[in-house]
Amino acid sequence: MCRWLAYSGTPLLLDTILYKPAHSLIDQSLHSKLGVETTNGDGFGVGWYAQESIDTPALLKDIGPAWNNRNLREIADHVRSPLFFAHIRASTGTAVQQTNCHPFRHGRWMWMHNGAITGFHLIRRELSLLVDPELFSDIEGTTDSEMMFYLAVTFGLDQDPPGAVARMVGVVERSGRDHGVEFPVQMTIAVTDGERLWAFRYSSQGASRSLFYSTRVDTLRKLHPDMAFLEEVSDETRLIVSEPLGDLPGAWNEVPESSYGVVHAGADELYSFAPQPA
Repeated sequence: MCRWLAYSGTPLLLDTILYKPAHSLIDQSLHSKLGVETTNGDGFGVGWYAQESIDTPALLKDIGPAWNNRNLREIADHVRSPLFFAHIRASTGTAVQQTNCHPFRHGRWMWMHNGAITGFHLIRRELSLLVDPELFSDIEGTTDSEMMFYLAVTFGLDQDPPGAVARMVGVVERSGRDHGVEFPVQMTIAVTDGERLWAFRYSSQGASRSLFYSTRVDTLRKLHPDMAFLEEVSDETRLIVSEPLGDLPGAWNEVPESSYGVVHAGADELYSFAPQPA
């Protein structure tokens, strides 16, 4: 499995979130506390939107571990962004190669995933035939995560992200169960169009991987009035993470099982999530 974080808010240097917290994502690449694996060293990726009006996000990916990558360290000190994703990978069986590293990009959309499609090798061909033929050549890697992304794009991610993800999960569950897989889907997913951010937590078994969201900044300022970082970011700033970046009291809240959240225009909302039966 993997660990990831999604940031939306005041433009920050990537270093502020990736390296500086006590239990940063870089620390989690070596010492994950809540993941299936303690070490997540099968590659990493960072995707970010520029402050300028650029329609597509930039990506940096590598198959080496995040903890000693000099290029990642370099850009983290120099790139400032209002919305970015970061992901550290622990492969569930597919090859350790750059095209299998998250996040994945299609146009202005960006996607990353922690979890797995159980029995993916049994249903991969069946799922691939459901991808829009005009999109199929855009699939670069071999992961279940990227397949999930392109199924969601096929099913209308651009018009209705929660509906597209619900339909994708329903199709995967049906295909898996048709092949004798009792619990086909395990997922926490982040997806964004560069303005809005959605995060999903769901598993067929009802026992999803960990996912947390940050407490509102205005609330945290009241709890921790002497914390300088909270004065540097706006009330609209939000973080969604696989595991908390530190132990600051009151800073983190668990995303409920079978739910999704959306962050947009400084607001955040939680909704229940259920697959759309296929």
